[in-house]
Amino acid sequence: MEVFLIRLLQFMLAISILVLLHEGGHFFFAKVFHVRVEKFYLFFDPWFHLFQFKPKHSDTTYGIGWLPLGGYCKIAGMIDESMDTEQMKQPAQPWEFRTKPAWQRLLIMIGGVLVNFLLALFIYSMVLFYWGDSYVPVKNMSIGMKFNQQAKEIGFHDGDILVKTDTKAFNRFDVDLYRNLSEAKYVTVIRSGKDVTINMPQKMSLLTMMKNDPPFIRIRVPAAIDSVLPNTVASKAGMKKGYKLVSLNGISLDSWQAYEDVLGRISDVLATVKTQKDSIKLRTVSLVYSKQTGMPNDTVNMVLSSNLKMGVVQSNYLNYYKPIQINYNFVESFTNGSRYGINVLGGYVGDMKYVFTADGAKSLGGFGAIGSLFPPVWDWMMFWRMTAFLSIILAFMNILPIPALDGGHVLFLCYEIITHRKPSDNFMIRAEYIGMGLLILLMVVANLNDVLRWLGFM
Repeated sequence: MEVFLIRLLQFMLAISILVLLHEGGHFFFAKVFHVRVEKFYLFFDPWFHLFQFKPKHSDTTYGIGWLPLGGYCKIAGMIDESMDTEQMKQPAQPWEFRTKPAWQRLLIMIGGVLVNFLLALFIYSMVLFYWGDSYVPVKNMSIGMKFNQQAKEIGFHDGDILVKTDTKAFNRFDVDLYRNLSEAKYVTVIRSGKDVTINMPQKMSLLTMMKNDPPFIRIRVPAAIDSVLPNTVASKAGMKKGYKLVSLNGISLDSWQAYEDVLGRISDVLATVKTQKDSIKLRTVSLVYSKQTGMPNDTVNMVLSSNLKMGVVQSNYLNYYKPIQINYNFVESFTNGSRYGINVLGGYVGDMKYVFTADGAKSLGGFGAIGSLFPPVWDWMMFWRMTAFLSIILAFMNILPIPALDGGHVLFLCYEIITHRKPSDNFMIRAEYIGMGLLILLMVVANLNDVLRWLGFM
C-alpha cells in the first residue's frame, strides 16, 4: 500500500506540473495576442469543481476540477473540448480567438506543446547539472550478458560482451541498446576473448524483444548473496553473505537471472496445484551453494515461501562494476540535456510504428501503467527524469493531427493558411466530436489493458 501511495503521489504531482504548464503555454500566447481566456483549470470539472476563484478586473476564472484526466484553458471564440456552441452563434468579438489572424491562432494552439517540449529539455539539463550522469559502459561489463532462447537461436551465447552493431557502438544498457539491436544487420561481441560477428535477422521487433519473458537480453549478475534477511528460509538454512548459488533442483545457475528463470517455471506449475500438500512439495527445492571459491559445494533442502522467496538480497551489477560519473557545468548541462531530450523524442516517435500492431495495441497502458513507471521510493532524480519523459510524450501526443487535440487544430489552421479558406464552425464541431470519441476510446482501451494485466489476463 505504501508503494502504491508513493507512486500515486509522484504521478499526480508530475501530471499537475505538466498540465498547468501545458495550458499555461496556451494562456501565454492568448494573452500576448489579447485573446480572452474565460477559464483556466487544472483537471476537468464536469457538473462541479473542487475550487475556483476569479480575481477582480480579470476575465479568467481559475479553478481545480475533480476529474484528474488533464486540464483546460477555455479560450473565447474557439471550438474546443468545452463544446460551447452557443458562444459561436453570437456575433464575433475582437477579443475572441476566431477573429485573430491565422498565424496568431496557430501560435496559441502550439503554445502548450512548445512549453512541454522546452520543459523536458530544461528538466533533463537541470538533472545533469545537479546530479551529473552516472552509468556503466556496456563494453566494461566483463561478466557479459544473459540471453533468452530467441537470442540464442540467432547466435548469442550467455556471457557475450556486446561491442557494436554495423552502425553504432554500444554505450549504455537502456532502450537504445534494444533499439540498436533491432535495427542491426550484424552485431560484434567478445566471446572468450575473441571478436565474434553475429548476423541479425531482418525486421526484429523492439517491442517483442522487450516484452518477452525473459527479455531478449539482460545484464548477467553472478548468483552471489549480498545479504540474508532475518527469520527467513535462507537464514534458518544457514545461508550467509557472500555464498554463491551453484544449482537449484539440479539446474546450473550461472547468474541470478538463471535462478529467477527456474523460479518462474516453478511458479507456472504452482499456479495449477490445488492442495497445500502439492504446493509444499513443489516449493521444496534442493539448493547447491558454495561458501567460498575453491571450497567443496554444500547442499541444503528448503521449502520456499508461498511467493517463492528465499529471503536473501541479491547482488546486482553495481557490486561488480564501477560506474563512470560525469559532471557538467551550467552551459554543458543545457547542451547535453537538450541532446538527450531530442534523442528520447526521436526514439519515442520511431517506436510509434509498433502501436499499429496487435502486440502494440496490447502494450498500450493507462494511468496505472504510467504510474508504475515511477520508482517505489521517493527519488527526486528519478521523479524529474520521469516527469521530463512524460512531458515529451504529452508534447508529441498533443501535436498528433487528431481533432480535439492541439495537433488537430494546427492541421486545420495550416489548411486555412495554405488555401485561405477557413473550415466552417459546423465542420469544426463535428470534427471535435469525432476526435473526442477517438480519444475516449483510446483511453478506455489503454486503461482496460491495465485492468487485464492486474487480473493476470495479459
